[in-house]
Amino acid sequence: MDISSAPTPPLNGLRAFDAAGRYLNFRLAAEELGVTQGAVAQQVRGLEAFLGVTLLDRLPRGLRLTENGLRFHAEISRAFDIIRNATQTLQPKSTHLTISVTPTFAAKWLIPRLPDFTAENPHIDLRIVATEKTSNFHSDGVDLAVRQTGSSFAAGLSADFLFAHDIVSICSPALQSKFGQTPDINDLDQLVLIHDSHNLWPEYLELVFGRKISDKAKAVRLNQTSLAIDAALSGQGIALASRFLVENDLKEGRLVQPFAETLHGGSDFHLVIPRQSKKPDACRQVRQWMLGQARRTFADK
Repeated sequence: MDISSAPTPPLNGLRAFDAAGRYLNFRLAAEELGVTQGAVAQQVRGLEAFLGVTLLDRLPRGLRLTENGLRFHAEISRAFDIIRNATQTLQPKSTHLTISVTPTFAAKWLIPRLPDFTAENPHIDLRIVATEKTSNFHSDGVDLAVRQTGSSFAAGLSADFLFAHDIVSICSPALQSKFGQTPDINDLDQLVLIHDSHNLWPEYLELVFGRKISDKAKAVRLNQTSLAIDAALSGQGIALASRFLVENDLKEGRLVQPFAETLHGGSDFHLVIPRQSKKPDACRQVRQWMLGQARRTFADK
């Protein structure tokens, strides 16, 4: 008999029998397949009728494969494995990319936007290395990096401007209500200034009041800007932060600016990628997404 002309069993029946034969339980097979228990039982009965043999013994507590069922199930399971493996060879594999950013950039800007990235780029597995040190593209296995630096870069690197390092003052609305809209110089000894590792308060106060100010305010000192932002959000004092990191909090009223002045903190934020990237297509997609998100950060301002 020509095998190619032999009738083919119904696929739904084969899938139902494969699952039922693994679980020896119609209910569990139905949960896997996303159908009702009755539908699985009906599909298996239809397959048995098509083949003219009994594949499963129905017992008071579950199922049991018959001798014919054991032989047939082994072959069917192998056939489904072949189909799954063949399908996987046609599907695009995930590309792993590693991006190095500071902990504050990760916590306050990148991570909140990751669901959007994953939805747009399902085949890119973006791994985030949050560190204060400058990662090496080769020895650290980094594909992209956000660096706070000037505008000159090594010849082998491509860099795109992301954000200016524009420093603003921030506090909670509740705290602002205690001292009025804008504190004056006489209010300083009543304020708590939240410092981070950049220590920009002396320079910022000089910008606000036009002269060097002896720091009479109480101080809270933290080693990361993200912690300073969190402390400001909880009403513990006034912090300084890059505007782009707190833009959403300012828009949505969780934070306010007690002082209107903006201090340019020096080195701006750039996305840096080696020109000879080993994964150019994936890097290009991440670059386009990050530049788009950077533009959107202030789009509604």
